[in-house]
Amino acid sequence: MRRLITALGILLVVIVAGMSALVLLVNPNDFRAYMVQQVEQRSGYKLALEGDLRWHVWPQLSILAGRMSITAPGAQQPLVNAENMRLDVNLLPLFSHQLSVKQVMLKNAVIRMTPESEAQRPQDAPIGPSGSSVPEAVSGWKFDIGQLQVADSLLIWQQAGGEQINFRDINLDLSQDDRKQAQVELSTRVSRDQRELLLALKGHMNVAQYPQQLTGNIQQLSWQLKGVDLPPQGLKGEGTLLAEWLNDRQQFSLKNLALSVNDSQLNGTITGRLGVIPDLNIDLHSAKLDVDALTGHDPAAQEQGSSSTQVQLSGRAPVISQPADRNSANSPLNDFTAEVKMQVDALRWRGMDFNQLVFDARNDRGQIAINTLSGKSGGGDFAVPGTINLRGPQSKVAFQPQLHAIELAPLLKGFELPETVSGKLSMEGDLHGNGLSVADFKQNWRGNAEISMDNARLAGLNFQQMVQRAVERSSDQVRGSDSEANYTEVQQLKGSLQLDNGSMALVNLQGRSALLDLAGKGVIDLDQQQCDITFNIKVISGWQGDNALVQTLSNTAVPLRLYGSWDGLQYSLPVDQLLRKRIQDEAKSRLNNWIQRNPDSKYNDDAKKLLK
Repeated sequence: MRRLITALGILLVVIVAGMSALVLLVNPNDFRAYMVQQVEQRSGYKLALEGDLRWHVWPQLSILAGRMSITAPGAQQPLVNAENMRLDVNLLPLFSHQLSVKQVMLKNAVIRMTPESEAQRPQDAPIGPSGSSVPEAVSGWKFDIGQLQVADSLLIWQQAGGEQINFRDINLDLSQDDRKQAQVELSTRVSRDQRELLLALKGHMNVAQYPQQLTGNIQQLSWQLKGVDLPPQGLKGEGTLLAEWLNDRQQFSLKNLALSVNDSQLNGTITGRLGVIPDLNIDLHSAKLDVDALTGHDPAAQEQGSSSTQVQLSGRAPVISQPADRNSANSPLNDFTAEVKMQVDALRWRGMDFNQLVFDARNDRGQIAINTLSGKSGGGDFAVPGTINLRGPQSKVAFQPQLHAIELAPLLKGFELPETVSGKLSMEGDLHGNGLSVADFKQNWRGNAEISMDNARLAGLNFQQMVQRAVERSSDQVRGSDSEANYTEVQQLKGSLQLDNGSMALVNLQGRSALLDLAGKGVIDLDQQQCDITFNIKVISGWQGDNALVQTLSNTAVPLRLYGSWDGLQYSLPVDQLLRKRIQDEAKSRLNNWIQRNPDSKYNDDAKKLLK
C-alpha cells in the first residue's frame, strides 16, 4: 500500500510538473492569430479578441479570454459578443503546438439575430447570371469543438420590420460526437407586455448537414407563462416533438407534436415555409381542450356580476397599454397563409361542453374561410360555417349557424344573457356584423333566423296562472287550477328572429301545450337588457265554473305584455276589459234575440239604439 501511495504521489508530481512546464513553454497568445484565421476561413465571420489570453489549469486546462466578438461579413453589429470566454483544450496536442478545443464557454454573452447583425453582400460584389445559385458549403463545427456552453446570456431576435424580442438568462449546454450528433439543454425566459415565459428543453440534434438541414428530437419541453390577463396559476405545460429545418427551401416541420397546457392536450403536426409570406399547415387533435381554464373565464363568477369575472385573472394591463380602438388590420393573421384542421374530443368554452368538434379553415392573409365548424352538445349537434375578414380596421364576420336540439340555457349563459328560457333549440340563420366578442354580438351584428324549440320552459312566469288569477279577481263565476308552478311550459314553440345591432325582433311566435296556446311578437334589446314582448294567450284547460264563461275564456286570446328591464320586468294583463267586452257581447246578443222575437214591439227602436 505504501508503494502504491508513493507511486501515485510521484505520478501526480510528474503531471503537475509537466503541466507547469507546458504553461511556461507554450504561450496561449500564440494561438490568437490562428483562431482568428480559422474562424474567417471556415465561416467568413470575423473573430475579435481583446486583452491577453492566459492559462487556467484547474480543474480543466483552459485558455481564458476577456471580451470577444464574432461579426458577420458586412454586418453593422456583431453576431456574438461576450464579457468572458473560456476554451477547454486537450493536453496532448499542445506538446506539438496544436490547438484542440474540447469546449467553448461564453458567459454574459449578447447574441444578436437581427437585420443589423446579418451578413451583407458587398456593394462591389459581382452579380451572377439570373437563375443561378451558389450552393452553401456544408461544414461541421469550427475547430474541433465537442461542447459549447453559454451561461447567463441574452439573445436579441428580430425579423426585418418586426418587433424585437429578448430572450434573457440563456443557459445553453450543447455537445456533439464525431458523427455530428448533438445533445442540447436550454433554459431561458422572455418578458413581454407584462407577461413572462419560462422555457426549458432537452433534446437531440443531427447537425451533420448543417446549415442545409437540421433535425432534432425534443425529448423534454417544459414552459410556464404568467402575467396580466392570464389565470392566477398561469399557463404551464410539457411537450415532445420531432423538428426538421431545410435551409434552402426555408421549410420546417414539427411532427409527433405532443403538448399539454394545464389540463388540456394537443397532438399533431405543424409544417410550413418561411419567407415574405409564410405558409403554414396545421393538423392537430385534442382529447381535451378547456378554453375557460386557459383564458381564466369562470362562469360561476360571471353570475355574480361582470366585475367578479376579473378576479379569475392575475391582473389587468394598465390603461396606457390597452388601445381604445383595436385595429384588426394589425393582426398577425394578415401576415401569413395557413390551412388549419383540428379535431377536439371534448371542448369547454364559456361554460358550455362540446364533443366531437371538427374545425377546418383557411387563412389567406387575414381573409379566413371557416369551411367546417361542427360538433355535438348534449343530445344535439351544430354546424357554424362562415367567414372572417381581418384586413380592414374592423373585423367583419359572417356565419350561417345550423343548430339542432341544442340546450338553450347554457347557450344563453355563454353569451351573457339571462337563463330565463330553457329547452331544445333548433335554428337556421344568416348572421353578419363587426367583431367577434360577445359585446360585438350584442351591438354590431345583424341578420335573421328561423327558430324552433321543443319542451320550452320560461322560468319565473306562469302564464296560465297569471291569466286565471286575473280572471278570478274580476269574476266569481269561474276559477282556475291550483297550480303553484313558477314557470310556463310549451311543448312546441316556433318563430323567427331578426337581429339589428343589438335589437332582436321576435316575429310570429307560435306555441302550444296541453294547457295553453300562445302567439306573440316583440323586441329584445340585448345591449340595454330590456324587452317589450306581447303574448296572446289562450288558456284552454284548467277552468272551472260557469260553462258559458269557461267556453268563452278557452277561446279568447288574452294579451299579456312583458316590458322593462330584465332585472325588473313588468307586465300588463287587461282581463277586466275582456270580461267587460264579454258581458257587452252577451247583452247585445240577448237584445238582438229579443228584437227578433218581438218585431212589433214599441221598444224596438230603444233596443236597437243600445246595440249601436
